[in-house]
Amino acid sequence: MTTDLPAVTVGVDFGTLSGRALVVSVEDGQELGSAVHEYAHGVVESTLPGGRPLPLDWALQIPQDWRDVLRFAIPRALRAAGVRPEQVVGIATDFTACTVLPATGDGTPLCEVPSFAERPHAYPKLWRHHAAQPEADLIVERARESGQSWLARYGGRISSEWQYAKALQVLREDPGVYAAADRWIEAADWIVWELTGQESRNLCTAGYKGMRQDGTYPDAAYLTSLHPDFADFTAKLDHPLSPLGAQAGKLTEAAAELTGLRAGTVVAVGNVDAHVTAAAAQALDPGHMLAIMGTSTCHIMNSEVLAEVPGMCGVVRDGVVPGLWGYEAGQSGVGDVLAWAVRTATPHEYESEARRRGISPHELLTEKAAAQPVGGHGLVALDWHSGNRSVLVNHHLSGALVGLTLDTRPEDVYRALIEATAFGTRTIVDTFEQSGVAVTEFTAAGGLLRNPFLMQTYSDVLNRPVNVLASEQGPALGSAIHAAVAAGAHPDIRRASAAMGGNQRAAYTPDPARVAAYDRLYTEYRTLHDYFGRGANDVMLRLRALRDQS
Repeated sequence: MTTDLPAVTVGVDFGTLSGRALVVSVEDGQELGSAVHEYAHGVVESTLPGGRPLPLDWALQIPQDWRDVLRFAIPRALRAAGVRPEQVVGIATDFTACTVLPATGDGTPLCEVPSFAERPHAYPKLWRHHAAQPEADLIVERARESGQSWLARYGGRISSEWQYAKALQVLREDPGVYAAADRWIEAADWIVWELTGQESRNLCTAGYKGMRQDGTYPDAAYLTSLHPDFADFTAKLDHPLSPLGAQAGKLTEAAAELTGLRAGTVVAVGNVDAHVTAAAAQALDPGHMLAIMGTSTCHIMNSEVLAEVPGMCGVVRDGVVPGLWGYEAGQSGVGDVLAWAVRTATPHEYESEARRRGISPHELLTEKAAAQPVGGHGLVALDWHSGNRSVLVNHHLSGALVGLTLDTRPEDVYRALIEATAFGTRTIVDTFEQSGVAVTEFTAAGGLLRNPFLMQTYSDVLNRPVNVLASEQGPALGSAIHAAVAAGAHPDIRRASAAMGGNQRAAYTPDPARVAAYDRLYTEYRTLHDYFGRGANDVMLRLRALRDQS
């Protein structure tokens, strides 16, 4: 490498609808250039590319869309940054999770094998594929019956979004695809395989999404209790795990040609979008909760304490940063819920006003909602349009809105939904603290930071100051930080985070009057939360079953 040129790393963040490449200075974290590539196929929810229809609650993706991010976004980001390929000392990637796919032994996605192109189960299942809820329920039932010790590490529930539930659905519904899948692999690891030409597995996804605890996966006897042909499933996962921030390999000649980088460039171990963002936000200390807020929200926190926290998405030793227990929780829908409100509850006159003023419907509804006093709309909502990830862990739950009258306006609904997502986060925070895991600080990241009213609502509902990530590109920056560690530019993730990350402390602080008013609304939210979510009335599940039958 030319010594008089500053060293940079590239972080690539694979999201739900697009991928972003970010070029970052390893010295101080300065963001030099970025580029976004939208997936050509987006989320495949209704039909396969060849036209075959999909059932309800499916969400698939196309691997070529991910390759195209490498092909288009990285070269454009390098040009935008004005840097040369020889300045790039490392590259790291992160992915939504659990996004998982069946592959052949050489890493070829099964959906790219011609004989499997029209078989839905051969495609990658996106994190928000929720059709495996029956399998998730069975996994929990059998684990409780047999006293599986690992179940407590996941708050007593297993999500339909995770590896085992999705794989069991494949086996039950298309045994031929299951048998042909030599490897069952997280997209976070598969994309690294594409870059390095060799398989690697990261500790993070194996722990949080693969139910691997204390060095082992669930045993064959337990897997057989789920399905007689499931006993061999672990063989499709098994591979030595690499610690976060480690080197997975180096860029192959083919990957160098694809990306515009140099062959031999260091490639870091894969990771999850939310987990890498903790380094970008300097939220690595015990008790510092990070909420990555976008279409959904993921809550990440480190602790020195190992505890059983009901409804958590997992606690994994070294899962976020070496030396600590990393906890994960989340909400399946946040930005998605607000987008639903705009699609379905915005009348023509509001759309016309937004166009006339040159603002988005979201901005218009936020403005009108912010003018109200707390409780002025007379509503309380449940934010379960995409099911509940934490703390109930049931993706067959659904949304609710109580208090509607003929006077209810679109902004009333919009504000009630914002508040419901904040109440959902407070439920998660309360559950941590009631379980003996202290939450001492709260930082937010993600696309929803662009809505100051929403962020102030969270501060008031939580009755806590809210820090915000200094960067608008948290996951990509977090990946660039991990790339710097893998390349040896910084000795470890903590010191790389200190040099390259940042946050704005106490960007929002709670207002005591609003805090008191929200406490009363939160009480009503929790009453509905427990009534519909904990079995007192399973009407949501019965309605979903009726919908599916019809």
